[in-house]
Amino acid sequence: MDALVQKTAAETAWIEGGAGLSWLGAVQSKAAANFARSGLPNRRLEDWKWTDLKRLIDGAYPPVGAVKTDAGEIDALVAASPLKDIAATRLIFVNGRFDAGRSLIDASSGVEIVPLSATGRPEWVKVTSTDDDPIDDLNLAHVSDGAALRVPAGARPEGVIELCFVSAPGEAATVTTRNVVVMEEGSSLTLIETHLGNAVAHVANTVTEIDLGKGARLDRIKLQRDDATSFHLANLVATLGEGADFRDFTFTLGARVTRQQGFVRFAGENANARIAGAYLLGGRQHADTRLVVDHAVPGGASRELFKCVMDDEARGIFQGKVVVRRDAQKTDGKQSSHGLLLSPTAEFDAKPELEIFADDVVCGHGATSGEIDDDHMFYLRSRGIPEGEARSLLVAAFVGEAIEAVENEGVREVLTELAARWLAGERGAIT
Repeated sequence: MDALVQKTAAETAWIEGGAGLSWLGAVQSKAAANFARSGLPNRRLEDWKWTDLKRLIDGAYPPVGAVKTDAGEIDALVAASPLKDIAATRLIFVNGRFDAGRSLIDASSGVEIVPLSATGRPEWVKVTSTDDDPIDDLNLAHVSDGAALRVPAGARPEGVIELCFVSAPGEAATVTTRNVVVMEEGSSLTLIETHLGNAVAHVANTVTEIDLGKGARLDRIKLQRDDATSFHLANLVATLGEGADFRDFTFTLGARVTRQQGFVRFAGENANARIAGAYLLGGRQHADTRLVVDHAVPGGASRELFKCVMDDEARGIFQGKVVVRRDAQKTDGKQSSHGLLLSPTAEFDAKPELEIFADDVVCGHGATSGEIDDDHMFYLRSRGIPEGEARSLLVAAFVGEAIEAVENEGVREVLTELAARWLAGERGAIT
């Protein structure tokens, strides 16, 4: 007989909370039932051993309702997006719901944009589920809105699109959003996801589904800057068609606890994926990235690079797995993660994995962790550079290698400036 497992306050609030988008129908009902059965993941599960959400999420965060938040506060958060001046189109979501009044859509881009909450959705707006993933189940059960984007075949809009998610619920709550991105054959797009929060603790649960057609290219940059009392749970699910090119960069600065998962599947031959990320963590922040790259067909190439900086009592984690299936010959996959500890009480954990079932492949992985190199520090100090400045230069160079993966020059400059401000001590401010 199965033992009864007591539900936490968070699990109870979600199980008893209202449903999200009604048009999801059976998908939503199944997800809600799955989560009610599984609950939050805990350290007994291998993939969650460093991030026990059952323990870490220590209060009730019911699905956010139609709460009223001060308009000036929302305007300030929307204006605080460091990437706002780069985007030609900005879709603003406030507490998990599309805000048409604050959004700006460039109709000349040719990109079809539909909020998930809109009526009369086109047939290409489809939502799928990730098997056996409680965060995805929780998202499907309570998702309130999100962006659906379709880039037509051959379209290559020059303007950048930003999806800006602002969480300011005014009370402890869960904000749940989901995005669907469809890139048709030969299309190209630069997409920014910005996540901002105020000083009220909340849970942000977001999922982005991406489908890249033959020869399509997507450059996606995600900036996570939720407030330091909150929880950020995120999934990325990307499917790459033949010859597709996927460039992804995630910059993690905020939240008390962050758990980000990426599932990238090579479904077409000769596709390419370059996935990079950086953490800048202080205080007692906790950030965990789990990335699974699945080479299911021949000729794919993947590169993963993560640079993680931890100060004070912060903890950074990277779990990366590259799977090469039996028929995926001529696969080229490499993965590396590096942690830089600025404090003796900071911690970095890495778990690189390779599962290779083909014999004609080139694959490798590596992970390092350590403090600032004394020889490098001595070199800079011997040339008259003060200790604090020398330290900042070395940390900036360390993180800069990951930021260089961003090809858009304007975005890259903004991220570099954010890193410089963090190193200068501006770690809590969103403005």
